[in-house]
Amino acid sequence: MAEQGRCCDLGASGEQGGAPHWEKSLGTYVGCFSDDGHERTLKGAVFYDLRKMTVSHCQDACAERSYVYAGLEAGAECYCGNRLPATSVGLEECSHECKGEKGSVCGAVDRLSVYRVDELQLGSRKRRTATYRGCFRLPENITHAFPSSLIQANVTVETCSGFCSQKEFPLAILRGWECYCAYPTPQFNLRDAMDSSLCGQDPEAQRLAEYCEVYQTPVQDTRCTDRRFLPNKSKVFVALSSFPGAGNTWARHLIEHATGFYTGSYYFDGTLYNKGFKGEKDHWRSRRTICVKTHESGRREIEMFDSAILLIRNPYRSLVAEFNRKCAGHLGYAADRNWKSKEWPDFVNSYASWWSSHVLDWLKYGKRLLVVHYEELRRSLVPTLREMVAFLNVSVSEERLLCVENNKEGSFRRRGRRSHDPEPFTPEMKDLINGYIRTVDKALRDHNWTGLPREYVPR
Repeated sequence: MAEQGRCCDLGASGEQGGAPHWEKSLGTYVGCFSDDGHERTLKGAVFYDLRKMTVSHCQDACAERSYVYAGLEAGAECYCGNRLPATSVGLEECSHECKGEKGSVCGAVDRLSVYRVDELQLGSRKRRTATYRGCFRLPENITHAFPSSLIQANVTVETCSGFCSQKEFPLAILRGWECYCAYPTPQFNLRDAMDSSLCGQDPEAQRLAEYCEVYQTPVQDTRCTDRRFLPNKSKVFVALSSFPGAGNTWARHLIEHATGFYTGSYYFDGTLYNKGFKGEKDHWRSRRTICVKTHESGRREIEMFDSAILLIRNPYRSLVAEFNRKCAGHLGYAADRNWKSKEWPDFVNSYASWWSSHVLDWLKYGKRLLVVHYEELRRSLVPTLREMVAFLNVSVSEERLLCVENNKEGSFRRRGRRSHDPEPFTPEMKDLINGYIRTVDKALRDHNWTGLPREYVPR
């Protein structure tokens, strides 16, 4: 797979007439290429920016992740990869201006302006490096489990990771002087890590042993990155319903990568569209998406849907997450002044009851439900996600689910410094929230569901 398309690498001599006159960026312009989206070549990393996309922004993002090529499409979309698209077209077919850079061209609809960026100097912004995943027992059939290899004296983690990144493998495996590249598979799923000391021997002893060191390369596992709208309108209108702050966006990321279909939203959030949620711009009733995000409750809003995945999270965590989002966006933290102001207790008094009523309304009016607890999805991702995908009536391979597990975080971890106060809830707030927890726990049991996870049912 990694070897395919090498003949398409035009190199310095085969580029389409040099960089266009409008381009001032440091990457080498390769040309304009056709890309219909069904089987993308540049699919290692994907993001959009409806207002601020520039050529250098896309180039830096791809170079940082150790990709060779950056491709810009439709003025606002950026794609990364190590193999060129197969079909080149005339330069004039890449005619859309970049949304954030007047006079620069960012492809067109189904057309990619492609740049070579592997030698781009990132300045103070370092390229991402390999991440240690652990020491693991070798699989029984190494040749089958590890599709590509490099045998070299004094091979280093950097050498092995670079070799595997170039071939777009997410895992680099070291065993003495042997470097292997792989994907997580049922035969090598990275679930049973061994003691790291078993891999800490000298190269010759390690080569004879049954263990190997595994590193995550900077490139993305591409087996589950292709997504599209449903080919036919869905006959079953499915909600992905949750209280705000319960992990709905993260669940959408998992569902999209597991099923290969976009999710929609009752709302429009440009920030999420820019992170690759293309269904965000689609009308929520289009039935072209596999499910639709909603935080709505109330009989009329609920009965519009034929079925729903009801995602529930510990209200203490949900309230903190939603307050952070309201104050600092999807990936930020609220400032100390926000927590210490009247804003926080007012928020708790208003939103805690909504956390309860949201669940109660969906239990009462939902026609067909699958209740999923955020904590269980975190703890046992593949089995829980398999259940969610089956509820959506989609068949997926175990390899695809393992790919999702390998890419599970997406871009949804909050960055930066947390609030100084790890316990923002007063005793009065806790009494209020604990009462709602008891109410919801009883309602779940009354509807023949398992009660809330014990970790947030007060004792």
